[in-house]
Amino acid sequence: MVRRIIKIDESKCNGCGACAAACHEGAIELVDGKARLRREDYCDGLGDCLPECPTGAITFEEREAAAYDAAAVQAAKQQTEAASASQLCQWPCQIKLAPVCAPYFSGAALLLAADCTAFACASVHQDYMRGRVTLIGCPKLDGVDYSGKLAEILQNNAIESVTVLRMEVPCCGGLEAAAKRALLESGKTLPLQTVTLTINGQVREG
Repeated sequence: MVRRIIKIDESKCNGCGACAAACHEGAIELVDGKARLRREDYCDGLGDCLPECPTGAITFEEREAAAYDAAAVQAAKQQTEAASASQLCQWPCQIKLAPVCAPYFSGAALLLAADCTAFACASVHQDYMRGRVTLIGCPKLDGVDYSGKLAEILQNNAIESVTVLRMEVPCCGGLEAAAKRALLESGKTLPLQTVTLTINGQVREG
């Protein structure tokens, strides 16, 4: 169908992102420092993005384009909202403050995360916290051995697995070591996995 739709002149675009922020439908995204029309069917042709462009890179044109799909836009918004939702399912989350016995531990997959991991990796909630009970701590700053507390938690609750999420820095080794000692002290045999993040938030291989 022929309809009114935005046109982006990349030669004028300075990559400020104002148009993407102003577009309520999510039709515009930044690619390699330039604004691009993400999907034709996300653009309603109303032009909320036009006044926000400081360089005049966005105009209207009449051309053959996919029809505006309000349902697809709504579904994309809901997906984005779900992806950005907190996955913390209990409180408190600090190892030092957590109770040694609580209903939310029953049948739980336990995540022991170093404090810094949530700041190094933007997707910690979706990639690691989702579906898990999360306890956080920093063995260097807290200056304690978590193994005794963690052993009590493992002994007093029907926990199914333990995942340690740590940074590659040496001080995070204390969290991993505490988890291993806690498993030994608890007398339980549970799956234990360690995920190590680099300082730029990538998973370190090996």
